[in-house]
Amino acid sequence: MADEVSLLDYWPSMFGMSTTKMALAEKGVAYEYKETDPRAKTSLLVETNPIHKKIPVLIHKGKPICESLIQLEYIDEVWSDTYPLLPSDPHQKAQARFWGDFIDKKFYDPAWKVWGATGEEQVTAKKELLEHFKTLETELGDKTYYGGDVFGFVDIALMGYYSWFKAIEKFGEFSIEAEFPKLTRWTMRCLERESVVNSIADSDKIIEYAYVLKRKYGAE
Repeated sequence: MADEVSLLDYWPSMFGMSTTKMALAEKGVAYEYKETDPRAKTSLLVETNPIHKKIPVLIHKGKPICESLIQLEYIDEVWSDTYPLLPSDPHQKAQARFWGDFIDKKFYDPAWKVWGATGEEQVTAKKELLEHFKTLETELGDKTYYGGDVFGFVDIALMGYYSWFKAIEKFGEFSIEAEFPKLTRWTMRCLERESVVNSIADSDKIIEYAYVLKRKYGAE
């Protein structure tokens, strides 16, 4: 029920706004969304995530769950009677967790530096990000989704960044479609899912938001 579940997040977020929302949608879980600018450090944010004071925060029956990948696993376990996000096979589950962790740890820093930094720092970040895209395209191979024929944990983790792809391409001056055709076809398949389309932010608004941040922090 929506009164049992709420999500603290911010509309341009690469994490909860996309990943956690996708997971909840796949499970058919109703929830209350609470727009939370992480820079404001609201009392509710500090109360529910006192260690990091960051979004997203999933709250279920009054208890907070922090970090997006942990939230995905929690959602999968609590609402286990509906669409599974992780495979049941132990090895396949471990592999999904590995690639989810890879995306979580490797993508964020170079992704934001491609649009948020300048000069050599941006060049280095772009090179690093392209290598990560190449690694993920290789792992995808000819599979429909990262888990095979089933949309799941790793797909959700990576599609969380999709709204920022256009901004990354614009400021990084490269084309994901041209350089990573298999990855592009994968994104098109993911975008056929209602859970994905209804969770991601508008890419053009993300570009506008990126310009605002670049002006604010002098990265133009």
